[in-house]
Amino acid sequence: MAEEEYGKGVPMVIEPKMGAIDRVVEDIRYRAQLISRSQKLDSGVSAAGIVGFTIGFLFALIMVIILPLLVWQVI
Repeated sequence: MAEEEYGKGVPMVIEPKMGAIDRVVEDIRYRAQLISRSQKLDSGVSAAGIVGFTIGFLFALIMVIILPLLVWQVI
């Protein structure tokens, strides 16, 4: 009987239920963006780490050693 009705009638388009899949895709996209932002921030901080440490060390030397010697006129 199934063979007799096969190929007869007007085919109907059924709209797929994509709501759940769309929500999962958006959640994955959001998490991927958060991860990429975090990695970009980490890479920027690590790239500027040596320069920042050097500037901070020199600033600390100036504030702790050189300025007090100048104020007390030891030099």
